[in-house]
Amino acid sequence: MQDILNALLNALKSLLHPKMLALVLWPVVLATLFWGGLAFFFWSDWVAGLQGLIGHSAVQEFLGKHELGWVARTAAIALAFLLLVPMGVATALLIAAVIAMPYMVRFVAGRDYPDIGMKRGGTVLGSIWNGLAAVTVFAALWLATLPLWLFGPFAVVIPILLSAYLNQRLFRYDALADHASREEFQQLLERAGGKMYILGGLLGLIQFVPFLNLLLPVYIGLAYIHFCLAELRKLRGLLPVEQ
Repeated sequence: MQDILNALLNALKSLLHPKMLALVLWPVVLATLFWGGLAFFFWSDWVAGLQGLIGHSAVQEFLGKHELGWVARTAAIALAFLLLVPMGVATALLIAAVIAMPYMVRFVAGRDYPDIGMKRGGTVLGSIWNGLAAVTVFAALWLATLPLWLFGPFAVVIPILLSAYLNQRLFRYDALADHASREEFQQLLERAGGKMYILGGLLGLIQFVPFLNLLLPVYIGLAYIHFCLAELRKLRGLLPVEQ
């Protein structure tokens, strides 16, 4: 756990640098503008569609018998929010991972890991594909697990587990794309994949803290950069880099 704590602390130090603070709000602002714009034009359609889905279920028949039709619309609005908010968060993380991460990696590597050579095992297309795949799987899992939210503790546990998946899947690739070879990337997943999930889960807890969650996309990126480059340094200590 010490290496995870080191990554979190080092990420906080990097975040407080003016160059990183300048990046903090951009992913959140862009994601909010994107989904806010879509909601402005399509909110009524989304709610109507979800209400239609509820209307084809036995729940609607029960509500109709008891003159509680308004409950269906309220449930549709709540469900729309439950879908919109996580997609906004996922989009902000995607923007940070694909657009901001190269700059963040250069900043952190130059200051804290100048001894690590660059093998460029990743590509820009690989970063885009990895990001889209991660968000797609996250969205599918979110939809599939929504019914479990009705059962007490699942409403807290599931978002954290899904955040852990999304965080590690989004940021591990870009954190290592410039410095690790493809073989080293696979070795690091085998050696430290579990720790990447734990790190993602701990970072996912921040999304429940007002205002601090605005820092989340950039802070997560910095944490994974520190963790992954530190692990790469240890790996190369066992398997020296060819000169």
